[in-house]
Amino acid sequence: MNVLFIIDPIASLKAYKDSSVAMMYALQARGHQLFITEPQHLYIRNQVFATVQAIQVRDGADLTQHDWWQYSGESIERNLADFDAVLMRKDPPFDMEYAYTCHLLAYAEKFGAKVFNKGDAILTHSEKLTITEFAQFTSPTLVTRDMKRIRAFHQEHQDVVVKPLDGMGGSGIFRLQPKEPNLGSILELLSRNGQQTIMAQRYIPDIVKGDKRILVINGQPVPYCLARIPLAGETRGNLAAGGRGVAQPLSERDWEIANTLAPQLRERGLFLVGLDVIGDYLTEVNVTSPTCFVEITEQTDFHVANFFVEQLEKVLGV
Repeated sequence: MNVLFIIDPIASLKAYKDSSVAMMYALQARGHQLFITEPQHLYIRNQVFATVQAIQVRDGADLTQHDWWQYSGESIERNLADFDAVLMRKDPPFDMEYAYTCHLLAYAEKFGAKVFNKGDAILTHSEKLTITEFAQFTSPTLVTRDMKRIRAFHQEHQDVVVKPLDGMGGSGIFRLQPKEPNLGSILELLSRNGQQTIMAQRYIPDIVKGDKRILVINGQPVPYCLARIPLAGETRGNLAAGGRGVAQPLSERDWEIANTLAPQLRERGLFLVGLDVIGDYLTEVNVTSPTCFVEITEQTDFHVANFFVEQLEKVLGV
């Protein structure tokens, strides 16, 4: 297969822990050809094209260094429909340029491009808001820009977490305890004085045991999750916020959540999803560029990237 990655600049990737890089190695090991491009290189001229470049990854390379890959051809213009698979792996933030890229991908699909995850599916599944479809699995939640409502929610539940709807890596997340002296300032900052919608959720004490990332690939849950355990005194378990990743088997509740959401999300065009679960509660549904392939693979007997490629081949009939 010829597989196109739409990613951030390849030189900026932290290859030793990057899930996209793990995918590249698994794909190349099975004989598939790799291509890369960035969102700014996509364009419409009747159909959707991109300036792309073939690459190879180097077996045995030190992934902490920058020479783990090399170009294997000149940059060329290609129709996205010419590729066997197009993998959307651009990291957030999910701004308007990200949305425009998804629109281009959705348009490319009309001409035969096979995109994972589908552009329109990414557009219609906010990583924070999608949990509201599955209220049976969520902690009490409020979504609003009205600071009075958030204050009332805080008064009701006493200990809550507030966060922006477009953040990543734990950025902008605040825990508001019963006597938070900076309550007003935090709400003004996050909601931009009531001009931006945010989310509030009742605090889940089980965060001390980890914010679990459950990967779902082609409707199949990976049997291990990565519990991202916060630093001492920290509310956020995100690896980007200093959390420590510990792989562990899915619990009975994890399986219930994953098996309920998996078939529905697959039918909607979401091939790869990262479910975030704290304790017994679903907190996010990640659809842009879910991670944790490397950490789970290194700590268990389950090779996530190989499973990803096997499922991709299955869908494409390879």
